[in-house]
Amino acid sequence: MKPIQPNRPAEPPRWANRLLEWFCAPHLLEEVQGDLHERFERNTRQAGQRQARRQYVREVISFLRPFAIKRKPSQYPSTPLFRPAMLENYFKIAFRNLSRNKAYSGINIIGLSIGLAAAMLIMLYTKDEVSYDRFHTNNPNIYRIVSKEYGTGGSLEGKNPYTGHFQGPKFSAGIPEIQRFVRYQANRVDMKQGTDIQSQEVFFTDPDFFQIFSLPLLNGNPKTALREPKSVVISEETAEKQFGTTNALGKVIFLKEKGQFEPYTVTGVAHKSPQNSSIKFDVLLPLIIPKEELANNSNWFSFFQNTFVLLTPQANVRSVEAKMNRIYQADAKEGMKEMADKYGFKNRTDYSLQPFTDMHLSKDFPASNGLVDESNPMFSYILTGIALFILVIACINFVNLTVARSLKRAKEIGVRKVVGGGRSQLTIQFLGESFILCFIAFIAAILIVYVVLPTFNQLSNKSLALSYLFDAQLVIGYLILFVVTGLLAGFYPAMVLSGYNPVQTLYSRFNLSSKNYLQKSLVVLQFSLASFLIVITLTIYSQFNYLTTKSLGYDDKNLVMINKSPMKRSDFRHLKDELMKSPSIADVSPKNGGFWATIAKVNNGEKQLNFAYETVDETYLPLFKIPILKGRNFSASFPSDSTNSVLVNESFVKDAGWKNPIGQIVDFSYDAPEKYTVIGVVKDYHFAPLNQAIKSQLFTMKPKNDYGRFFVKIKPNTETESLQYIEKTFKRLFPISPYAYSFLDQDNLKKYESEAKWKQIMLFGAILTIFISCIGLFGLATLSAERRNKEIGIRKVLGASVSSIVQLLSSDFLKLVGVSFLFAFPAAYYATDQWLQGYAYRIDVSVWMFVGTAILAILIAFFTVSFQSIRAALANPVKSLKSE
Repeated sequence: MKPIQPNRPAEPPRWANRLLEWFCAPHLLEEVQGDLHERFERNTRQAGQRQARRQYVREVISFLRPFAIKRKPSQYPSTPLFRPAMLENYFKIAFRNLSRNKAYSGINIIGLSIGLAAAMLIMLYTKDEVSYDRFHTNNPNIYRIVSKEYGTGGSLEGKNPYTGHFQGPKFSAGIPEIQRFVRYQANRVDMKQGTDIQSQEVFFTDPDFFQIFSLPLLNGNPKTALREPKSVVISEETAEKQFGTTNALGKVIFLKEKGQFEPYTVTGVAHKSPQNSSIKFDVLLPLIIPKEELANNSNWFSFFQNTFVLLTPQANVRSVEAKMNRIYQADAKEGMKEMADKYGFKNRTDYSLQPFTDMHLSKDFPASNGLVDESNPMFSYILTGIALFILVIACINFVNLTVARSLKRAKEIGVRKVVGGGRSQLTIQFLGESFILCFIAFIAAILIVYVVLPTFNQLSNKSLALSYLFDAQLVIGYLILFVVTGLLAGFYPAMVLSGYNPVQTLYSRFNLSSKNYLQKSLVVLQFSLASFLIVITLTIYSQFNYLTTKSLGYDDKNLVMINKSPMKRSDFRHLKDELMKSPSIADVSPKNGGFWATIAKVNNGEKQLNFAYETVDETYLPLFKIPILKGRNFSASFPSDSTNSVLVNESFVKDAGWKNPIGQIVDFSYDAPEKYTVIGVVKDYHFAPLNQAIKSQLFTMKPKNDYGRFFVKIKPNTETESLQYIEKTFKRLFPISPYAYSFLDQDNLKKYESEAKWKQIMLFGAILTIFISCIGLFGLATLSAERRNKEIGIRKVLGASVSSIVQLLSSDFLKLVGVSFLFAFPAAYYATDQWLQGYAYRIDVSVWMFVGTAILAILIAFFTVSFQSIRAALANPVKSLKSE
């Protein structure tokens, strides 16, 4: 048993003595303190220590009252709140308070700076997204011709952002409101530089290209640069690469045309396309259309290029669209009849105009087929939501931490009020502290943005520069963000703190309400947002792992893919013979280049199917280990397989409605009798990404179809040796063809780059949200520990253990975290279910995701609160009980 400590001598409140030191002149201080101490000792002997301390406070305040304003602030309506001396005093006190509470200030600054940095990055991203293609001087009069296809019953069958050769010139000739038109078509050709030959992406366009689009030339005349057939406009990067200078007018580059390299004269060098442009090119060529193509009326039904028109400023878009459709119905009448007779195609096509600035974020008619950087507005919504989550939680932290510190500043507020401070002045004081913190956090946020911008560019597929931050509109946005954040973070604490009762605070009767509904609601909101993001992140992780680990139905390991288009069968046989001489190569198999699709009739012409059309040989399916379910594979033992036989997959059989597919006829009779017999059924495999369902697929060895690529199966751990031999053999056999290779399994993974990036973005967002939420919970735990300081001391004196006190302080917060699940989980389930509907093959939303999220959130909250709870439970109870 500890010995009883003797009673300590009575002392007046220390804070009251400090007030005397602040306000009283030095030559009076000793005399005043002597008189007050003498009366304090007398009152202690007569009425006890408690009453003596209260009387001492009264006498100090009574003595100091003449030094302050004697009337209420309302009696001075003309007194300005922002006098220079007063503002200076506000800043001094604010900085003193911040410097005395370095831990709280640091936590607030970290949370706010992270929230502001996230908001800045997203504002930068969103500004770039909505600014796409708006720099052209002819906006908003530039449109793209698009169309919708309707079935015989009036149902929408498809949306097409492309046209053929006819739409631009025919619509322009018949509609006065169309000033100019430009067709824009992507292609690839071989470019020769010395002895080096590379495959180069090029774009064919009409001569008025630079008259419609504001893409200035560094050298050359934009009006005549694309007038001549053998002219070419190149970018400044291409000019530097080809000639070592941007002054390349009149120089010659060699492009492969009809099997041989032809000289093209450089007639223009273009500036680098802006970051926010859907049109980016390195080589631009004039579009030359053969006369036979212009005479072929079926070109109304070919869709392979973008066509843009420039309307007059007074043009009515709806009227122009109506005229377009009238011209189409009249001019394509014979072509429509021919399509119906040949292919049974009776769908209706309606043309319309899409504003050029809408392409970048359009879901229906995206920027593709030569246009770049197509985007989904959902990305902006998600990123904006994450930034708002983080910023709101950072503001909540500020509120919680400021209110948690309010008990320590209660007497300061009481003294300020007693000596004449008005509520408006106190509110301004606390808002000033809020804005000082926000300003420091704002500077820190700019530094964070500078550091993480390269990583953010990588995640978001952008090329944003720090200089973009100083765009006039963004600067205004940041200033608004700064003011709003300062007000959000500081308004509630300022109103609460300035409303304290001075008598209760000075006599130590003040205590924060035990309910604290707002603070508890804010904690629920914090962990609702954090739990929501955790569920979303787990879902994206699970779906990404599913996409990258699910069996595709074929073996894509150790397969090298090389493009060679066109490639005749004799050339492939020679190539294969040479490649198979290497002991590191297991097999070689050809296929058509790119993705082919066509239509054919089945069931004696009663049904027409659309399907993927693959040209292969008898080694293709064994190379990929794709099984045959019924019938047999192509075989060299049956020479007629190349002219009479086809293989189909399970989906083709299902769409055709066949019960016995072997022996069925597939009719390709468009221009001449061309019928094939099904000899085998191939097991369905994922030849398209997993966000697309497996569709009908047909395999043929038709001799007229050229190959466009080939696959080389190499033996494991022979990559270096095999690749060197393949390259050497390819360049020896095809010296004027470009060589490039890729591994098929890596190409398959690239199809899910978007999911991989969003996995990382959501992970970072969830981590930041959890981190800042824990800071807020720590602040509320501090508030609870301070409010229940004496209760904890009494419980310890009465024998309570540390674990029981920790449980007492933690249980309230864990209940709040549990309540947050009621809001987070339904919202997360709906969001994940909607997102997963975009995948034909997807995971199921498992209950274990929610259970795991709940366990993780509770553990995080428990450890966060336990730190402060253990600290309070281990404190010496004597310190909390020795004074009021």
